[in-house]
Formats: sequence, structure tokens, C-alpha cells
Amino acid sequence: MEIFIPILLILLILALRFFKADIKGFVGEKTTSSVLFFLNKSKYKVLNDVILKSGGYTTQIDHIVISDFGIFVIETKNYKGWIVGSENAEFWTQVIYRRKEKLYNPIRQNFGHIKALKNCLHEYPNVVYKSIIVFPSKADIKVNTTTDVIYLQNLLETIRKYSQINLSETDKENIYNKISSLNLAETFNKRKHVKAIKQRIQKRENAINANKCPRCGNDLIMRNGKYGNFLGCKSYPYCKFLRNV
Repeated sequence: MEIFIPILLILLILALRFFKADIKGFVGEKTTSSVLFFLNKSKYKVLNDVILKSGGYTTQIDHIVISDFGIFVIETKNYKGWIVGSENAEFWTQVIYRRKEKLYNPIRQNFGHIKALKNCLHEYPNVVYKSIIVFPSKADIKVNTTTDVIYLQNLLETIRKYSQINLSETDKENIYNKISSLNLAETFNKRKHVKAIKQRIQKRENAINANKCPRCGNDLIMRNGKYGNFLGCKSYPYCKFLRNV
């Protein structure tokens, strides 16, 4: 028994390390869900952890709020430290003391979520979609964006600032029911989903290494901006892909 307990502790520590990112994401999403609970139920309908299939791919959306004022698509990031980035950059940077880590631009990530929603809700072409990126207070947001990139404590205030009516009560109910019916969360294979994402990332990297834009296939050229050199698509402004170098 005395030997068995240390082995269990070691296994627990290894499991925590292995699933650390998943645990952090889960905690962040649950915390955001608890905040969204306080929205007025007559104006806002909330869906959490939605998995949709679109264009042969699965898309995992943290939170969707269907409201009188359009659809809010919310991506939660449970990061700390400085978060540095811009609207169109492919990657942002997390800075903790002298350590820097790249993270995929969550605005771009959420754009993919909105695109998947539009495909699923093609019979509602006039819906207004609002992208919101949420960080906890332990992060220090230093980004230059027009998209709402906010702290969790400002989430309700951010949602409530939109007041122009966009959806009827009937459309709101029908959209909620349709997304609910398409939600694959109960049968979702996360391992397969992550594998597919890695394959898409590798495909994009291969295109960039071949000096081709991963979005439109046109050539990439070196440009100079406010923050130094970067690779940009030759088709700009029609294609706004860029990557810092």
C-alpha cells in the first residue's frame, strides 16, 4: 500500500501535465458559461460547447448567443501574461517574463466558426454576426483590433452594447433549435478533430514554405510595415493574409 500511493501520485501528476491545456480550456469555458447565465432569457438564448460539421470539417465553438440583436460567437482563451497581436496577423504572442509563445490569432479562429455557422444557417442571410474574444483578468491584453477582444468581466457589458434589432422572436427560436439539432457534441471525437486541425495547419505551412498564400494560392511577397517585415499576399487588399517574419 505504501508503494502504491506514490505511484498513484506520479500518475496523477503526469495526467495533469498531459491534459493541462484541456483542463485550462474547460475551466475557462465553464466560467464564461456561468457569466452568460445572467443574460436576460427573453432577449438572449445561449448555447455552450457547440460542435458543427461544415465543408467536411468539424468546428468547435465555445459559446453562441442568439439574440434579438444578432448572433454573438464567443471564443474563450484562458491565458495569462501579455497578449500581443493585431487584427489580421496569423499569430499572436503570449509573453510571460522573457518567455514568448505563439498562439493562433483567435479572431481568425472565430472567423472560421462564424463561417461554419453561416453555412449551417444559409436560409438566414441577413443575420448579423458579432465576434467576441474573451480573456481572463490575469491576461494583459495589448492588441490592436476592431473586433471585441475583452476581459471576462466586461462580457455582459459588451454584449448589451448592441441594441439594433436584427432577429424576430420566431427566427431566434428557429435558429436556436436548428443549431441545437446540428450540434454533434454528444458524439464528438476530440482526438479525430485535433488530428484534422493539425493536418490543416501542416497543409497551410507547406503552402507558405512554397511561398504561396494558404488562402488564395497567390504568391507571397515581403512587405514592410509599422512593426517590421512581414509576408503578405500579392492579391492584397482582396486577400489580407499576412505572416510576421
